[in-house]
This record gives sequence, structure tokens and C-alpha cells, in this order.
Amino acid sequence: MKITKIDVMLVHPDFRTGEVTNMQAVFGKCRPIFVRIHTDEGIYGDGEAGLQFAFGALAAAGMLQDFAHLLIGMDPLKNEQIWDKLYRQGYFTQAGGPVVYAAVSALDMAIWDIKGKYFNTSVATLLGGSRREKIRCYASQLQFGWGTDKTPATKAEQYAENARKAISEGYSAVKFDFFTFDRDGRSFNEDERTKLLSPYYVHLVEERVAAVREAIGPEKDLIVEGHSFTDAASAIQIGEAIRKYNIFYYEEACTPTPKMQRFVYDALKIPMSSGERIFSRWQYAPYIENQSLQVLQPDLSNCGGITEAKKIADMAYIYDVSIQGHLCGSALSMSATLQFESVIPNFLIHEHHVEQFQPYMNDLCTVNFEPKEGFFDVPQGPGLGTELSEYSLTHCDKWTIDG
Repeated sequence: MKITKIDVMLVHPDFRTGEVTNMQAVFGKCRPIFVRIHTDEGIYGDGEAGLQFAFGALAAAGMLQDFAHLLIGMDPLKNEQIWDKLYRQGYFTQAGGPVVYAAVSALDMAIWDIKGKYFNTSVATLLGGSRREKIRCYASQLQFGWGTDKTPATKAEQYAENARKAISEGYSAVKFDFFTFDRDGRSFNEDERTKLLSPYYVHLVEERVAAVREAIGPEKDLIVEGHSFTDAASAIQIGEAIRKYNIFYYEEACTPTPKMQRFVYDALKIPMSSGERIFSRWQYAPYIENQSLQVLQPDLSNCGGITEAKKIADMAYIYDVSIQGHLCGSALSMSATLQFESVIPNFLIHEHHVEQFQPYMNDLCTVNFEPKEGFFDVPQGPGLGTELSEYSLTHCDKWTIDG
């Protein structure tokens, strides 16, 4: 079997009235970047590049077009050879960043989709077989609200109410970035979240954390998100104030660098997590070795794909480090993440992002996945068990590479 052509697509979602959400106001509108790899046997596979929010979508689409030329004529069943070719011949892939690794990830995801369809089985089976059929998940980014009708949380009681709503639906864990909005709904700026904080900001965050902890009780897990908006000094101030509320883990407390991450962990001794802005096993290695992160969060649409995520998880397992796949993409990335998480021994919990409730997200793929009582079923394939919808294939800028 040979790869004959590759379609690269930058999709234009159908944002309904009022669907430009508060999350999009903070991070930018969603611009999904997909790829479809075709073969001479009529089997195709779909993948996603994880730069759909904020900046970089156009760059990822361009990188995919460049990389596509390297794969024409190759056997898609040889995913390790394909990955190494993209790594070595990509030049900037070595020690590279989000653009190159988002492109590698999309192509790798599509290759695994082809492999599953070729062997008529799931990606999870090809990775070694699921060890769990149910995947525990947490409700993610509740500062933006929870469900399709989202309103930013500004008062402590609104944070508590969003948490209670998720818990009532069966979730046993919730995650907030408590430092996104001021009491008037205004987004905080860089100067307000970095350097040593005045007591106002520390007390504001603690007030919200305390309200959520009281609302969910002592038996539910509370994850605190930082988005790397805080620096080491402000992260430590916040961590010291909230440590007593039994934080499950503290995510992206500072800009991801191994030494500063270790500095923050040493000061707080709260379990720390990061990963959506760490790319490839080479970049993950120092965090694993210096034990500055207790939870790694590789995003399968930008860390290097399924092939690379499995290697990162295996490295982490040696050091008793847990894995939670970062996820805010379409059903393609969700299926890849769920199947990967079902296989690895050091899986911790799965992210169910509030943006995935939005109707435009359900337009993108043929099958969408929803949790029940705080758990996902593992997709059964073949391949990813979902593929790009007719909407995605027809409402996009498309580039076809066939030589």
C-alpha cells in the first residue's frame, strides 16, 4: 500500500449566533486544521493539527503542505519510518516547536487511522490493547461556564455553581483557571498576573478556590489551571494560598521550562502538571528526569502524534509519572486520546473541555463522543472510529499534494 495524495484543510466553522464564546474572546476563534491521507488501496486516514486556538493555524497548514511531499509513495503501515523521516528530514523538527510538531502529529494520527482501517481494528488494539474500557474524565475550564450556554464566572458563587452543575452530571473532578476574569468580567492582563502579586489578586483566587472546594466537598478532585499566565513568583504566591484546599494538581503554573518548573514544585510540593506546550520526547525528558512534573499532559495533536505520545508515556512510567492527555480539539483528537489513554498503565484522568459542548464542534466529524456519569467509553474503531464530516470537507480552504 502506498500514499498517493494528501489533502490539507483549514476549516471554517459555523459559529451560531452568540457562539463566539468567552473562551474564544480570550484565546481567539477556533480554526481547525485537518489532514486526509489517501492510499492506492482506497483507504484513507484523517488527522488533526493542534493549533486551532490562538495563533498558528495558517503556519500549521503550511507546514503540513511542506511535509506532505515527503510522504507521497511511502507505505502508511510503516509509521515508525514515516515519523523518523519527518523528524530527520524535516530539519527544524529536531528541537522544533509547535508548528512542526502539530504537523507531524496530524500526519501521524492519520497514519494510525489508516492502519486501524487496514487491519479492521482500533488504534487501541494496535497500541497493545485496552486495559480499561471506561475512561474517567474531569470537567475542564469551568471559569467559562459549563454546557452550551456559557457565561464567565466572576463571583465566587458562580464558580461554585459551575462546579456543582458538573458534579451533578456525574463528574468526580473539575478544573478552573481561577485567575482569568476580574469581578467585573474583564480579562486580566500580563502585568496583573506576573511578578509578585498584591494581596487583592491572591485573595481573589483563594476566595474562588475555597468556594469551589466547599461546593464539591472533600471527596471530589479539584484541579487548578494556570495556563502559564502566571510566572514563578506569582504562581508560588497563589499555590501557598490554595494548598490547604487539597489541590489534585496545579497545571501550567509557570512558563514551561524544567528549572523554573522544579523551582515552583520545590516551593509548593503540590503535584504539578504541564504538557500542551511541550513537544516531543526530547523536550519532555528533562521534566521526567528532574521530577518537576507529577502529571504529563501531551496533546496528541501537537506533541508528535500517537507514535510519540506512547514513547513519552513509556518514559514517564519509568519514573512513576502519570499521564493525562491534553485535549481541546475535535472528535478525531478525542478518539486518539481516549484510545491512547486506555492502553497505557500510567493513565490518570481525561480532559473534557467545555468548548467541546459547542455546536460547531459537533459539525466537524461523523461521530462525536460524549461522557456518561463522568466516564467515556473507549472508541472501538476501526482506526479512530470517526472521520471528517461532509461539512469539514466542503467548508474549508483545501490544498492537495500528490507529488
